[in-house]
Amino acid sequence: MKKIILTFGFIAIASFIFAQSPINKGQLQLNAGVGFSSWGIPIYVGLDYGVHPDITVGGEFSFRTYSDNFAGTKYSHSIIGISGNGNYHFNRLLNIPSDWDFYAGLNLGFYFWNSNDDYDGSDGSGIGLGAQIGGRYYFSDRFGINLELGGGNTLSGGKFGITYKF
Repeated sequence: MKKIILTFGFIAIASFIFAQSPINKGQLQLNAGVGFSSWGIPIYVGLDYGVHPDITVGGEFSFRTYSDNFAGTKYSHSIIGISGNGNYHFNRLLNIPSDWDFYAGLNLGFYFWNSNDDYDGSDGSGIGLGAQIGGRYYFSDRFGINLELGGGNTLSGGKFGITYKF
């Protein structure tokens, strides 16, 4: 009985030590897809870079258009976002298999909000700070899908897309 417990304990420790992180230190991954929010449907593209087995930093570009009616007049708007993010990946901490990736982090960006010339409302351009929580599932060593929920910037609500690791 002692040998069985010792063997299972060794296997558990070894699997924790040798568990792969979803993105290795020095590795890049490309993310692209669509978002969902109350301000139209954004499209986005971004890169993440592994700076530690559990930490990535990255940047993202997003674009969307939408229209609304105010006092009987239709207005068209577009938003361009450029942001940076940092995420902590929980795979090693929670011993999650390497084909899954669960993370949480913060983002900071600048958003350019363009509207019709005769629009009286606020243009909303400026700095946005937000937080996100997300996950990925990798179908192979390089390709996966992602889902992220968050708020505080123009991608408020969340996003869904694909991931490619270089």
